[in-house]
Formats: sequence, C-alpha cells, structure tokens
Amino acid sequence: MGRLSGAFRAAFPHTIPVLTGFIFFGTAYGILMSSRGFGWHWILLTSSVVFAGALQFVGISLLTAVFDPVYAFVIALSLNARHLFYGISMLEKLSGTGKVKPYLIFAMCDETFSILCSAEPPENVDKRAFMFAVAALNQSYWIIGGVIGGLIGPLLTFNTYGIDFVMTAFFVVIFINQWRANKNHAPALIGLGASAIALLIFGADNFIIPAMILIVVCLTLFRKRLGKEPKQC
Repeated sequence: MGRLSGAFRAAFPHTIPVLTGFIFFGTAYGILMSSRGFGWHWILLTSSVVFAGALQFVGISLLTAVFDPVYAFVIALSLNARHLFYGISMLEKLSGTGKVKPYLIFAMCDETFSILCSAEPPENVDKRAFMFAVAALNQSYWIIGGVIGGLIGPLLTFNTYGIDFVMTAFFVVIFINQWRANKNHAPALIGLGASAIALLIFGADNFIIPAMILIVVCLTLFRKRLGKEPKQC
C-alpha cells in the first residue's frame, strides 16, 4: 500500500493539466447525458467501462437511436483507430507490467499516452505502480467530471446544443501546442495533407481510417528524413 501511495503522489503533479481539462470536458459530457435523460449512475457506468472521450460524446446519440451494432462498431473503430498505433509504440514500455497491463491498455487515452511517453518516476518509485497511478488518476478525473455534470445537469435550463464541440476544441489546442513545441512541422503537415486528401476522396463520414493509413504510409516512407533535426538559424 505504501508503494502504491508513493506512486500516486509522484504521478499526481504530471496529471494536473489533465485534471483541469478532464473535469471540464467530463462535466460537459455529464450535462449532455443528463439532457438526454440519463442519470448520474449511467454516466458513472459509461465512464468506468468505456472511457473513450470523443466516442462517449458520439455514444450519446448511439444510445438514443435505433440499435445498430455494425454502425456502432464502425464509428468506434473510426474514432479510436489511433489507439492501434499507441499500442504498437507502447509494446516495449508495457512489457513487464504484469497484472496491471490489461488496465493500462484499457485506460490508454491521448493524455495518459503522452505522460507515459515523457515522464519518468523518481528512483524510489516503482515504475509499474507509477504507470498505473497515471492511468487511474486520469480516468478518475473524467469520471468525477462526468458525475458532476450528471448531478448539475437537471438544474440547468440553458440550451446545451453545441456543447459537444469542446472535445474538438481540445484536440485543436493540443495540435497548436505540439506545433509550437516542435521545430520540425513535417509530420503535422503530412497529417493535415493526408486528412484533406482522404476527406475529398471518401467524404466526411468515412475519411478517418483511410487518412490514418495514408499518414502511417507517408511517415514510414519518409521516417529517415523526418528523424533528422532541423538546422538552426
């Protein structure tokens, strides 16, 4: 227990930015769920067993529409296909994590992936416990935000139309921060270009998977050039 509590204390400072974001976005999700007639306990359940961010926002419509498992599967795959690439890049890092490995795979959201790739635990903290703490803290923030939204949702009287745009805005902010933090913008430009081409060819409803395939192919073909540091001015 002492080892685990130490891991949570070490992990918490790394997750503070996620805390501020997830409480807000989770609350927005909870409010939307509440506006569709779902109580806080349903929000607690979905955030605990699904935990998929943007997919949960889309899932609100899926839960209130005619049941179509094939359509739900395609939507889920399209929105979360990027996790396939997360998994490949995290194979080495997750090796040796033992019993917590299934949970780490389940809880691998964008923010957790980013922290686990960049943060290292202190020397006196077990790495496996640290990774578990990061994932558990991030999910708990989302759950808490969702429950808060579910509780205050029935008290709100304003029109909630458009509130689901917060996730899109969040990803735009992440992209801008990554653009500013890195001098080599070629990977970002490849992503934008591939997405634009796939959008023109396949349309708004079907472009995500082809875009990701095209991005992977381009990054693989040009990986040596992209790996070079840009020259300083």
